[in-house]
Amino acid sequence: MKLLFDQNLSHRLIHALQKEYPDSQHVREVGLKEAADAVVWQYAAQQGFAIVTKDADFHQRSFLFGHPPKVIWVRVGNASTAMIEALLRRRAGDVGAFFSDPESAFLILD
Repeated sequence: MKLLFDQNLSHRLIHALQKEYPDSQHVREVGLKEAADAVVWQYAAQQGFAIVTKDADFHQRSFLFGHPPKVIWVRVGNASTAMIEALLRRRAGDVGAFFSDPESAFLILD
């Protein structure tokens, strides 16, 4: 399960969740820190990533364009990185099932 963490999430999640989500990246590590959503979308689709974001714009984009890439929307409001890490770790089974489902394009984690 390759995740691409959006700029609104901490880059520290990559290392903290390496066991659960190997080969994941953060947009800043792949030169997309300031990139438009369309560019991040295209990169994720081409490289086989699912986008993890707190941004509702990717939610809309998934409805308009479908997948790839798949989108995981973290809806936890103003949460610490530790809280988001715990959520992603706790829901790793759901994320894995989401990745395996060829029909699913969007997953909400809250």
